[in-house]
Amino acid sequence: MSIIRAENLHFTYEDGTEALRGIDLSVEAGQKIALLGANGSGKSTFFLCLNGINQPKEGTLYLHDKPYDYSKKGLLELRSKVGIVFQDPDNQLFSASVFQEISFGVLNIGVDEKEAERRVEEAINELEITPFRHKPTHFLSGGQKKQVSVADILVMDPEVIVLDEPAAALDPKHTIILNHLIEKLSARGITIIISTHDVDHAFAWADEVILFHKGKVLRRGTPEEVFSAAEDLEKTNLAKPAALRLFDNLVANGVLDADEPIPRNLDTLEMYIRERRK
Repeated sequence: MSIIRAENLHFTYEDGTEALRGIDLSVEAGQKIALLGANGSGKSTFFLCLNGINQPKEGTLYLHDKPYDYSKKGLLELRSKVGIVFQDPDNQLFSASVFQEISFGVLNIGVDEKEAERRVEEAINELEITPFRHKPTHFLSGGQKKQVSVADILVMDPEVIVLDEPAAALDPKHTIILNHLIEKLSARGITIIISTHDVDHAFAWADEVILFHKGKVLRRGTPEEVFSAAEDLEKTNLAKPAALRLFDNLVANGVLDADEPIPRNLDTLEMYIRERRK
């Protein structure tokens, strides 16, 4: 059963830009979904619809097969279940201190202070942000702000977390920290949907890849299926992941067999080569 479903979703901005043009897709509970496409393909707009920030002009979104309720009460309930982490954390953080920032959302949905404090402490420990828990949010580094943005959502105990370009502007250290956290959340059964331009990460990580193109779903499927569709990759300005590209070259040159399972990352590909040399 799907946890989120979109039917014929359309969204047009006030300036006339038609960002979504009939999106039909569903997401199963516990899935790891990577959403890719060129800039302007509708990914961020779709994410804002998932969280109820954007209300579609036409079409319907469902959570557990119930249509979204855009009343104040309905939106509070929705945002406790479907959390979004923005690409730029400065668009999300506004409280005076880290602790106050993480507390705000969970208190706003009516959780009592004692339970809210427990959740906040748990999130602070899990994201390893204790050293700057009382700092003003605007004094944090980009990586620290991203960690706090995730904590904002984590305290809500969501079923779905949507991350718009989660590694954008992060250094390698904080990218690794964030990717490790996403894996932990997925292991807990939380449905994770990310947008990214990193084809190597999407290929290695996702259960399913969805390509957006001009406000529509161009293709969806397993990473192997989607990243083998050269014509669709060209339309979306994407390249084949390095592991797949090298695997195809090694098969073409007789180094590996075509019936080998397609490696999702370079480490697996290196293992294939080592085994072949024995």
